[in-house]
Amino acid sequence: MNKQELIDKVAAATGESKAATGQTIDAIVDAVTAAVVRGEMVQLVGFGSFSTGARAARVGRNPSTGVEIQIPAAKTVKFNAGKAFKEAVNAS
Repeated sequence: MNKQELIDKVAAATGESKAATGQTIDAIVDAVTAAVVRGEMVQLVGFGSFSTGARAARVGRNPSTGVEIQIPAAKTVKFNAGKAFKEAVNAS
């Protein structure tokens, strides 16, 4: 499912216009992104939580040449699925 399909489904379920639903989904994504960028955890009960993580610097290999390269440390985004979400996925 892509973003437009999500907007269509939510608009149909709520009876709101697609334009208003699109703005709402954009606002939710922006709010979650801003909170995670600030280092906060975002918990959506029943769905899951978003947080930041850290990946240490390491040595990797260029797959085509085999030459070792340094991969720098980086921040990552973690998502942990909530209990209800996991149960819904495993029930199917």
